[in-house]
Amino acid sequence: MPASDAAAHEIRTSLFRLVRRLRQERPEGEVSYSQLNALGWLEREGPKTNAELAAAERVTPQTMMRATTELVTSGLISRADNPTDRRQVLLKITAAGSTLVREDRRRRDTFLAKAMDATLTPTEQDLLHLASRLMDKLSEVPQ
Repeated sequence: MPASDAAAHEIRTSLFRLVRRLRQERPEGEVSYSQLNALGWLEREGPKTNAELAAAERVTPQTMMRATTELVTSGLISRADNPTDRRQVLLKITAAGSTLVREDRRRRDTFLAKAMDATLTPTEQDLLHLASRLMDKLSEVPQ
């Protein structure tokens, strides 16, 4: 097995372990992880159609519709007519939805910062910071 194959396996495995651990920082009973992802898209990118959110998350429009319907019911997103195409409905995050997203990010960032301070040397922290930038580059590689 080439070294890059072994490294890729190790990075993928470690990344999934860290994602699972970060998910544990979310309180029980909050929105689902897929709903949180949809909220995150709307918070970062602005209003989107259900189809655009589904494509971004690589799920079916029906799956996304179920998630967004619950978010509308919860008051975390709202629906509005698309001003450029009245056949479409735009989904927009509400103030309550933005607050939930920001609080979720703050909670997970706090956990990660404390864990890094408790377990990593300053040099290791610097290397991890560099690794995060490299992972961003990898995430931008076209399919």
